[in-house]
Formats: sequence, structure tokens, C-alpha cells
Amino acid sequence: MSETQSTVLVIDDSAVVREVLSFVIQSDPSLRLLGTASDPIFALQKMKEEWPDVIILDIEMPRMDGLTFLRQLSKQRPTPVVLCSSHAEKNARVTLEAYSLGAAEAIAKPKFGLRDFLSESAEEILRAVKSAARADVRKLFPLTTGARLAAPVSVVQPEPAITVAREATVEPAAAGSALILIGASTGGTTALEQILSELPAGCPPILIVQHMPENFTHAFAQRLDQRCALTVREAADGETLQAGLCLLAPGGKHMRLSPGGRNVQIFDGPLVNRHRPSVDVLFESAARRPETGGVLALLLTGMGGDGSRGLLHLREAGAMTIGQDRESSVVYGMAAEAMKLGAVQQELPLARMPAAIVEFAAGRRRAAG
Repeated sequence: MSETQSTVLVIDDSAVVREVLSFVIQSDPSLRLLGTASDPIFALQKMKEEWPDVIILDIEMPRMDGLTFLRQLSKQRPTPVVLCSSHAEKNARVTLEAYSLGAAEAIAKPKFGLRDFLSESAEEILRAVKSAARADVRKLFPLTTGARLAAPVSVVQPEPAITVAREATVEPAAAGSALILIGASTGGTTALEQILSELPAGCPPILIVQHMPENFTHAFAQRLDQRCALTVREAADGETLQAGLCLLAPGGKHMRLSPGGRNVQIFDGPLVNRHRPSVDVLFESAARRPETGGVLALLLTGMGGDGSRGLLHLREAGAMTIGQDRESSVVYGMAAEAMKLGAVQQELPLARMPAAIVEFAAGRRRAAG
């Protein structure tokens, strides 16, 4: 066995899913199939012999469901998990709860035609597993596991983490002025919830691209809306930017700014950097926006390079750019690529990003007034 191989355990009550996923995993030399199990009880027996690097996990199973299993993992030994979940709205909400428990990636599977679907989605499955293998999900549970993270290392001077009071106010920004853009992938659901829940209701418009399967983004936007002072919803084509409004790109669709920079456009199109929605599509459109100096773009945790070139073009156009630092990232990938390109002006730990957004908005208002 190669030392670079990641071991994978498949837990699913469907024999078809176990068979196809086993074939897909064994087709990649960088992965090693540790085994399969029809439910978590059987899986735990296998895991006593060898603990997997990544677990592919179904949600609805006999004897123990996937969420119960995830809760146990998060308390005892956080392990990267790729969810296999249905497209159903009910399961979308369950999947989001699983993200909050440390799930790194998700594969949206249909109720029918599983064999063909999984075979045709082999590339996406392998991408999700490899991304999860690089994820350090222990960072989501530093207190639960007893692990103490190293002090954040930043290219800016070290400062204590700042928490923005919910009662703080940022007055609505004029149309065409301040705008916040955020791109994220693996680990981003938790990071976004942490950032947005600390922002006041009057923040400038916020546009987000989070890599997430189709039909999950609507439920994710609802979850964020319930936990934030901001209004958060899945973006609709033609929607106008408004202060206090946060728009999330729909899964399976790209989101970009209109040429005038006052509306969003939601559209189909080819994959960009293997993703739809793509962070680069949003960032590149904002780099062409009038008054680009009013844009603050943040690139968060995630695998790959999506968003890095768009962030570079934003910086070159006069926008302020921030990348999440290695120590607070579940996967230090997208921000790392942006750092290599020179696209990042400041590298910050996640805990300091809400304050950075508020400070940027306040500075823009002072400059305009």
C-alpha cells in the first residue's frame, strides 16, 4: 500500500450503493477501500480493527441512523465524512444538521436509478472523498475533543479574537457602494454560520458562493436566516442588492453581478473549476463592477483553487481581499492558492472576520460621508 493512500469505509444499507461506491473507490490508486457496512453498528466493529481516513455515510439506516453516528464521532473521534443523501427537502435539512456535526462533503443521490447515477458521478464522488481526506474536522470541535489549536498565525499583527455584538449597527450602504463577497467550500457551512451570526442587521449586501449540491442551498439559506440578524435567502435571478440582505448562490447554478452591479444574475453554464456555482464566476463579475473599491471579498476554507484568480483580479481592480488562515481552516486550499497568486491582502483567522466586515463597512461610510 502506498503511504499516500487514504482509507475509505462505506456505510449504506443499500447493497447497490455499497457495490458501486466500492468500485469507484477502488478505481483510484490514491484511495484504499477499507470495507463496507450496512449500518453504523457493523461499521464500528470494522473500525475497531482499523480506523478509516474518510467515511461515506448514508443518513437513513436500520438500528442506528447517520446523524446519531455522527454525533458519536464528533464527541469521541471526529472523522471526515462524506454524506450520501437524497434530494428530498426533508433530507436536505438533515444534511445541514450533519454539516453542523462535522460532515465535510455531501453527495446528493436520487431515490431511483442509483446504479447509473453513482456510476456517472464517479468523478464527483472521488473529488468529494479526496477533499474530505484533506479536511481537519477536529478544528470544528476543539473543546469537545480536548484538542487545543495553536494560536492563529496571520500576515497581520496578532490581535485577540473580536466578537461583534448583535446590537451593533451599520447603517445601510448606498446602492453601488459597499458590497461583501464570500466564497467557501469544504468546512464553509460552519464558517459561514459563525461569520453571519455575528453581523448586525444593517450590513452592506452580502453575496455568497458555497460549494454545495443542488437542492441543499435553499435549506441552508433558511438555516442561516433563522440564526442571523441579517435576512438570508437563496438568490433569485434579477434580485436587487439591498443592505441587510445576504444572497446565497443556488446549488447547480452560477451567480454573478449584473453589468451595473445592482442586481444578481442566476444562470446555467458549464462547470468552472469543476464547480457550479463557482466562486470565480462571482468574483470575476465583481471585478468589472463600478466602484470596485467598495468591494470586500473573503475566500474561506475549501479544497482546490476556485476563487483564487477572481480574488486576484478583484485586488488588482482595487477591492479589499481577505483569505482565511491555515490554522482556522478545515481545508487550507482555496485561500492557499490565492496566497500563492498574491491575491490576498490580509490573512485572518475565522474569528476576526466579522469585525473586519464591520470595520470595512464603517470605513466605506466615512469615506462616502
